[in-house]
Amino acid sequence: MADKRSPDRPGSARPTHPLARRPAPGRPSGGAARRRPLPPGEQFFTPGATGLRKKAERLSATPLVFLFQLPRWVLPVLLVVLLLAGFAVPSFWGGLAVLPVAAFVGWLAYMSWPSLGAGARVLRIALLTFLLLLAADRFGAF
Repeated sequence: MADKRSPDRPGSARPTHPLARRPAPGRPSGGAARRRPLPPGEQFFTPGATGLRKKAERLSATPLVFLFQLPRWVLPVLLVVLLLAGFAVPSFWGGLAVLPVAAFVGWLAYMSWPSLGAGARVLRIALLTFLLLLAADRFGAF
């Protein structure tokens, strides 16, 4: 198995995700298109995370890097279109349109939870509750 130590920080004991590694100087990044570099930061994962949180962060690293490499406008436009469809279509299909938005908001809330203050946590819970109630309404629960 290849050494997973960070090439950016020699001697680093914290392994990095393969997609988070930067290519060696003078080597192409592997993609023909120009990609945004990952944001600077000390660590890619939550320090001291154990159990479910550690596993969720490892599994989420690839989708997060993929989403970061997309053009900045793609994800917000997609989420707004799905949310508007959920508002506009008062049937089962409207509920199906809202579910990916609720899943994305819930996933990001879980991933950012350790760094949030009490107010931000309340807002994320309120937004997720609203989205789930909207989906339930579209599915005919009310």
